[in-house]
Amino acid sequence: MTKRQEIVDNLEQLLDVLPPDIRDVLIGMDNLSELLEIVLDLGRRPEARFPDGFVYLSEEPVTREDIDYVVRRVGEFGDDNRAGIERTLHRISAIRNRKGTIIGLTCRIGRAVFGTIDIIRDVIESGKSILLLGRPGVGKTTMLRETARVLADELNKRVIIVDTSNEIAGDGDVPHPAIGHARRMQVPHSTRQADVMIEAVENHMPEVIVIDEISTEAEALAARTIAERGVQLVATAHGNTLENLVLNPTLSDLIGGIQAVTLGDEEARKRGTQKTVLERKAPPTFPVVIEIQDRDRLAVHHDVASTVDRLLRGLEPRPEIRQRTQDGAIDIRPSEQPEEPAPVTVPSVPAVSAVLEPAPANGQRLRAGGGLIRVYPYAVSRNRLERAIAETGAPVRVTDDPHQAHIVLTLKGQYRKMPKKLREVERSGVPIHVIRSNTLTQIQAFLVNLMDGGEAETEALLEAEAAIQQVRRERRPVDLSPRPPYLRRLQHELAERAQFKSVSVGEEPYRRVRILPVRIDEDGELDEDSF
Repeated sequence: MTKRQEIVDNLEQLLDVLPPDIRDVLIGMDNLSELLEIVLDLGRRPEARFPDGFVYLSEEPVTREDIDYVVRRVGEFGDDNRAGIERTLHRISAIRNRKGTIIGLTCRIGRAVFGTIDIIRDVIESGKSILLLGRPGVGKTTMLRETARVLADELNKRVIIVDTSNEIAGDGDVPHPAIGHARRMQVPHSTRQADVMIEAVENHMPEVIVIDEISTEAEALAARTIAERGVQLVATAHGNTLENLVLNPTLSDLIGGIQAVTLGDEEARKRGTQKTVLERKAPPTFPVVIEIQDRDRLAVHHDVASTVDRLLRGLEPRPEIRQRTQDGAIDIRPSEQPEEPAPVTVPSVPAVSAVLEPAPANGQRLRAGGGLIRVYPYAVSRNRLERAIAETGAPVRVTDDPHQAHIVLTLKGQYRKMPKKLREVERSGVPIHVIRSNTLTQIQAFLVNLMDGGEAETEALLEAEAAIQQVRRERRPVDLSPRPPYLRRLQHELAERAQFKSVSVGEEPYRRVRILPVRIDEDGELDEDSF
């Protein structure tokens, strides 16, 4: 087992570029090993930021002379407003005013951390291309740097790092020792990263290419080109989870791309879906995606193609969870993929029927009482459920244990098949609620019904129906009561089914639906005779 060893990269060199009064305060601190960054904003007190908060470094505000002092002592700022200190991993980022003058600096501490990839070493040694995801500051670049070193020094592979901001291998022409024998190609301008990626393959015959922050369509296309030439890619991209990439049209090509497909009537009935569905377009550029949840906990998707297909069908991904324990051991919890739903024929549902369909057994509505309601999602997207909870403010917590849940939320196809886990839950007496599809709207409907027994939804639809009748009689616009976004969507849908045009007006929290005396024909076009 590789022991984690954190090394502060020449912290004294970063301190040397700071104004003397700020430097003296920092030198006197006993927790510098935990320092994350130093913030200098014109007219504000300087700050030192740590994982658990920040401290002010002076009672005096930062002056323009303080900022100029630092700028003169660091490297040249690129088009990305980043600079460095030669042969260190520290990063200095600038904030400019409208005239281009620097008025703020973020001095981020760069550290080489050896032993960070022991938790995924077997995945790296597999030779498959790997994409790292995670929130800013969680350690993606640190893990990328250590991956390059291990591949070059311990596995003896030809590794090229495409270093756009000099964040992986440090500032200056001589790369930092933290990358080992890996070679580094600098990018003269951030818009040329895709070109340098291709140049690395064509000119230097690498076995592995390491890239930080794939963020444009051109870079995603270059990554696919490299992967098709048999070169292993290890990269990071914007996004916290695999589902973020599925929903990102710019970067979705990294995990195979998404396209809309129109099914025939028979196939749609067989699948139990609408006629137009989303499907994966091609094999993923990165067959493995690793979500860095925190520095010692990762979620590994070993088969990205299968995971994306599940997401598009409304099934929740169940990645392998790896966690480093306090004693340094690696705890691996294998993935638990939910059972596949059997193909079922779903009868047509009346257009104005309730969005939430309770299960035949134990399906009575659960009203919110005191405290949080624990919901276990079975084959329902956990990410969408958590987003819906945040948007509706429902007093709900998602649980991983169905037997600790107050209620189980699942899909119609799953309930009809009744897999073993759902049978066990039903026998234990936990109520099961069923929604027709794995969409944010349906999940929000479930939460609203959970909180108020469906009264808000019913009231909103009845109000919209009465307004439609009033518009039909009086031929004038009618405003409805202010409603949250989810309920406004239901009112818009009801107006559309009645072939009336509707718009949302006003600002939150007073935003409301206005139904207009304008008819829409069967093709979705405005009926000129209705004006």
